[in-house]
Amino acid sequence: MDKFMGSTLERLSFGQTAPFWSWIAPVLALGAVAYFGLHIEDGTVALYLAALLLPAVMAAVHHAEVIAVKVGEPLGTLVLALAVTIIECALIITLMLSKPDESATLVRDTVYSAVMIIMGGVIGLCLVVGAARHHVQRFGLYGVSAATTTLIAMSVLVLVLPNFTVGTPGPYFSTSQLILVGVASLVLWLMFVFVQTVRHRDYFLPEDASETDHHHGAASCTTSQVWLAAGLLLACLVSVVLLAKSLSDPLAVIIVKSGAPLSAVGVVIAAVVLLPESVAAVRAAAANRLQTSLNLALGSSLATIGLTVPAIAFLSVIFGWKLELGLEPIGITLLALMLLVASTSLATGRTTVQQGTVHLVIFAVFLFTSFSP
Repeated sequence: MDKFMGSTLERLSFGQTAPFWSWIAPVLALGAVAYFGLHIEDGTVALYLAALLLPAVMAAVHHAEVIAVKVGEPLGTLVLALAVTIIECALIITLMLSKPDESATLVRDTVYSAVMIIMGGVIGLCLVVGAARHHVQRFGLYGVSAATTTLIAMSVLVLVLPNFTVGTPGPYFSTSQLILVGVASLVLWLMFVFVQTVRHRDYFLPEDASETDHHHGAASCTTSQVWLAAGLLLACLVSVVLLAKSLSDPLAVIIVKSGAPLSAVGVVIAAVVLLPESVAAVRAAAANRLQTSLNLALGSSLATIGLTVPAIAFLSVIFGWKLELGLEPIGITLLALMLLVASTSLATGRTTVQQGTVHLVIFAVFLFTSFSP
C-alpha cells in the first residue's frame, strides 16, 4: 500500500479514525459561529475565527482520508471534491439570496478564482513538492487528458463566451443561453464522473495500484468508522464555509481600504473553501501519489463549474438574478494562459520541478493582478 494511504491505514489499525482533535475542531468552529453570528465587525473576534480555520481544514483532510481508504481510488478523491463543491455552492446561494444586486459577479469571481487557484497554485505546488522529493513523478495520461479537455470546454463556455454573445449587451447571457450553458456544464461534469468512476476507472488509478491494496484498505476500515468519518467530514466542511462567510465582511472592509477591487473577496473566499482539498493534494504529491493529487485538483475544478453554474443559473431564472459571467480582458488572458500551460505540462505523463514552477508563476501573477489590476 502506498505511503499516502499507508499512513491512514496505520492510524486505522490503532482504532484512531476519530482522534480528539479531529472532532473538537469543527465543534469549536461551529460553536463560535453560532455564538458570534455570520456578520462580524470586531477585529479581535475575526482573528479568533481565523485561528479556527486551519484545525477545521486539517480535520476535514483526515476524515476524507479515512473515507478514501474504504472506497478506494478514484472515488476517495471524488468524495472530498464533491463535498467541498456542494458546500461552496450553498455559500454562494446564501450570499446571493441576501444581496442579489451586490453579488452579480460573485459566481464569476468564485469560479474563475477556483480554477486559477487549483490549476496554478495547487497543481503547481504539488508538482514542485513532489519533484523536490522524488525528482520525476508519473501519472496516468488518459485520465488527466480527459479532465483537462473537459475543463477547457467548460471554462470557455462559462467565463469567456458571455462576452461575445449578442442576445444581451455586456458580459451577460440571455435567459435561454444561460439555461443552455448550465445544462451543458452539468452534462459534461456528469459524463466525466461516469468515465472516472465506471467506464474508464483504470485511467484514474495510480500505476502501482492493485485490487489487493484496495481490499486491504477496505478491510481495515469498518462501515461504522466510515459513517462516523462522513458525518465529521460534513461538519468540518460546513464549519470551514461558515467561517469563510463570517470573515467575508471584515475581509471586504480590509480589501476596500487597501484600494484593491472588491472582486478580490471572491479570491480569498475561494482559497479558504479549497483549503481541505489543497492540503490533501499536496500531501499526496509529497508521498509520491501525483495521480491522487491530480484527481483531487482537476476533479475540484470540474465540480466547481459543473455543479455551481447549473444551480445558480436555475435559481437566477426563478428569482430574476442578473449574473455577470464574462471575464474582463485580463482575466481571459490569464485563464487562457493557465489552461494552455496545464494542457501542455500535463501532456507527457511525467512532471518535473520546471512545470510546477511555471504553474506557480502564473498563479502569482493572478494573485497580484487580482489585488492590483
